[in-house]
Amino acid sequence: MHRPLVRAPLRSVAEYLCKSKHSLLLLERRNVAENLGFYRALMTTKGVEFLAYGTESTTRSLQMKIVDSLHLGERSKASNLLLDLGHGNHSLRPDDFVHILNYCARSPDPLFVMETWRLMEDKEIGVDKLCYFLIIQALCKGGYLEEALNLINFFEEKHGIYPILSVCNSFLRACAKMRSIIHANQCLDLMEHRMMGKNEVTYSELLKFAVWQQNLSAVHEIWEDYIKHYSFSIIPLRKFIWSYTRLGDLKSAYETLQNMVALALRGSIFVNRTADGKLYSSRLDIPIPSNEALGSMKFDLQGNEQSIPSVGCKKFNSFPSNIEQYNPSMENTEAESSGISMLHKSETMPVTKILRWSFNDVIHACAHARNCGLAEQLILQMKNLGLQPSSHTYDGFVRAVVSEKGYNYGMEVLKVMEQRNLKPYDSTLATLSMGCSKALELNLAESLLDQITESPYPYPYNACLAACDRLDQPEHAVQILAKMKHLKILPDIRTYELLFSLFGNVNAPYEEGNMLSQVDAGKRINAIEMDMAKNGFQHSHLSMKNLLIALGAEGMIRELIQYLQVAENLFCRNNTFLGTAIYNTVLHSLVEAKESDMAVEIFKNMKSCGFAPDAATYNIMIDCCSILRCFKSACSLVSMMVRDGFYPQTLTYTALIKLTSSY
Repeated sequence: MHRPLVRAPLRSVAEYLCKSKHSLLLLERRNVAENLGFYRALMTTKGVEFLAYGTESTTRSLQMKIVDSLHLGERSKASNLLLDLGHGNHSLRPDDFVHILNYCARSPDPLFVMETWRLMEDKEIGVDKLCYFLIIQALCKGGYLEEALNLINFFEEKHGIYPILSVCNSFLRACAKMRSIIHANQCLDLMEHRMMGKNEVTYSELLKFAVWQQNLSAVHEIWEDYIKHYSFSIIPLRKFIWSYTRLGDLKSAYETLQNMVALALRGSIFVNRTADGKLYSSRLDIPIPSNEALGSMKFDLQGNEQSIPSVGCKKFNSFPSNIEQYNPSMENTEAESSGISMLHKSETMPVTKILRWSFNDVIHACAHARNCGLAEQLILQMKNLGLQPSSHTYDGFVRAVVSEKGYNYGMEVLKVMEQRNLKPYDSTLATLSMGCSKALELNLAESLLDQITESPYPYPYNACLAACDRLDQPEHAVQILAKMKHLKILPDIRTYELLFSLFGNVNAPYEEGNMLSQVDAGKRINAIEMDMAKNGFQHSHLSMKNLLIALGAEGMIRELIQYLQVAENLFCRNNTFLGTAIYNTVLHSLVEAKESDMAVEIFKNMKSCGFAPDAATYNIMIDCCSILRCFKSACSLVSMMVRDGFYPQTLTYTALIKLTSSY
């Protein structure tokens, strides 16, 4: 039974024209020739008869003038030259337009390719299969999916050119890029109707849809269909590893990676480069016709209700504490030894790059899953295979191990990178800096931040600010803020939450506020709020809580009540609850300031608004009863506390003892 793709609203395709990039025309002409050679080879390997002509087209020079004009952005001149080409005295063939169509396919320039095709139609010039392929590719790459699909049907009806698998794959690639599942469905319907089958490129494009929709079950379904039709190949395995790691299935990614390693060790590689350096599978790829026994053309790519499963991959703990202490095993089989020797000698070969990319993907997935043990195993396996880890490899490895083993282990990795003349990524330095901040090693964290050349995110700086807050070092925090400003790093809401905690109050802890400190605190709070508004941020629960704590510490009771009202209005307007924690903050400040009557009023208002008191609320109000010298009210609060499921704590008994001793 066929399982259709999900039907999603089609994103409208606006008129799109990508102007040609300005580069050397000589290089451009060389690329035209190289890419035409590649397309001819592509069409031949896909089973398409390419109608080659014995002599070079007499219109080549005029075609190249049109390409040069398009390349320089002179579209009017290119259109005039195209008309000259069409009105020439000699008879025209499809080959007289192939260089123009090739340029339009690579740029892409869908508008000019339509202009060229209309001229060919007007002059009744038959379209061969290479021109057909280039026209459809130009439209697909330019985002004109509806027009491309219409032309596919038109060529079939009027010219008898039936769609081929390479054209459909190009269309699916464009659908994946545009995230248009409706057009992808239509293409799959066409493929199924024509019984084209699927090749490895088709599976690759279907995987993109599954990853976009975060549909892990669809990836597994595609995998089952792939292994039913094909033996393992390096590049398709690379695509599956990429899909598994993006969707958090670390176990499947690791198993697929081991299949890839086994292929490389056996020498079953089949990877070559195109003229422009792209890697492709050189294995003969014969699509298998679709029939009932082989299953449906389609896969269920619609979003399912199952969440992506958590990684249950085995943890590996038996590893040396220093990654340089690893010695390759002497128990390798003869096949493995020859494979390792091959990898050692082929550092620049395509297979080595593909293996390293896949190892990097899985190691970075380990970082997201916080699976330190598996990340260590993969690094050791890379060394055993002779694959030198890159800066990108170590970036994922550091992020995987620092959260579990601490910043010291990460610093050891950084030393290894320095010994190998590998420059660490900014994200690597940021991860280490955050680890140092978590361990309250502020100086080391700041020195790592100084090495970051460009970072668009404030996370490592926020970690340093949090450490400054815990160590009560606002002076150090000022230096961190200066670095952020120098690097033009915009703060986020977490930055402002920390700023209110660091700079909201002026006096040292346990010192009472005075008139001067209160004025200074008011100015600081106002400056932080103005900066928040400038950057488009509203108060979060934590930023408001930290602000209220600062006002309470300075004894600014009037401002405290004003901001409580602001918080009530703000969060009510945003349809979010104010929260018991904020009320507890205000109640605690009022009790500390011996504003017992106001505390009782806030407590009653809190209950009337439907906020349930917690254990901290009851302890604060029992302490308030000691100020009011009302033992009966304290006993009532204890009764309410027990009724709500909170048992008296040491704080509770301390407040009661203080209350009874005051009589």
